Amino acid sequence: MVSLLLWGLSAEEVAAGGVEELLQAYRGQGAGPFLAAQGERLFHERAGEGAGSEASRCADCHGQSPGAQGRHVRTGKEIAPLSPLLQPERLQDAAKVEKWFLRNCKGTWGRACSAQEKGDLLTYFATVR
Repeated sequence: MVSLLLWGLSAEEVAAGGVEELLQAYRGQGAGPFLAAQGERLFHERAGEGAGSEASRCADCHGQSPGAQGRHVRTGKEIAPLSPLLQPERLQDAAKVEKWFLRNCKGTWGRACSAQEKGDLLTYFATVR
């Protein structure tokens, strides 16, 4: 990312590039349009029956905002803010994003997230400072 910043790209432009590539992939799966308000709702939504035991909503570990420092409810491990506006490198690696969506959606909601849900969440993350 440092090399991108040296080429004159702002942190916001670097962050938007990674998020936009992921959103494009989700659009290719038939999802969209993506709404930050829907992503915010999902971030704070409590899990239903049969969900995982680690947490019952994203905000339990990630804090009340994707711009906040989080802490894993079971391990106590600190979690860096999700917002790519605060940490431009945060959502740049599509494989890592997919790995964490799979792990966290299953652990929180007891199922994999849909492409629509992932797109809405990423759209929300990208709006928070």
